[in-house]
Amino acid sequence: MERLTMQIILILSLAAAAIGSGLVAGIFFAFSTFIMTAFSRIPAEQGIAAMNSINVTIVRSPFMGLFVPTAILCIVIAVLALIDWRGGASFLMLGGAALYVFASFVSTIVFNVPMNDALAKVGGNGPEAVQLWTSYVRDWTWWNHVRTIASLLASVAFVRALMIV
Repeated sequence: MERLTMQIILILSLAAAAIGSGLVAGIFFAFSTFIMTAFSRIPAEQGIAAMNSINVTIVRSPFMGLFVPTAILCIVIAVLALIDWRGGASFLMLGGAALYVFASFVSTIVFNVPMNDALAKVGGNGPEAVQLWTSYVRDWTWWNHVRTIASLLASVAFVRALMIV
């Protein structure tokens, strides 16, 4: 019975992590493919205001109820992979968890959030604001590409692990 319970927990965890990381990848994909491009085409002052508004709104949105719990679930999956080694499935579970936790979640905290914080301190359309906005769009988007790809690959790894557990 205990083995069956662990199997059910593992399957539900993998399914939830696949869905969570896939949804996060989709949100990041939207920013990488058209939102940041659209923002870069409007005057810096408007782009800064729009991005600052998003950055305030997102921390109080349902996105955080997806982003953070998916990271926690990935840690649970990594632990499950290690305590009940299943060969290739465990490699996929660990790989998916590492991709999401480090390249999506931690990179957000280490790279994107500090850029967001710096942007929040800037207003207006003077040369300093324009220069910061130009580098922000380039650098933030590059790290967002990393988060997008990592979240998508994590989702794929979890789906593949589900297929073989």
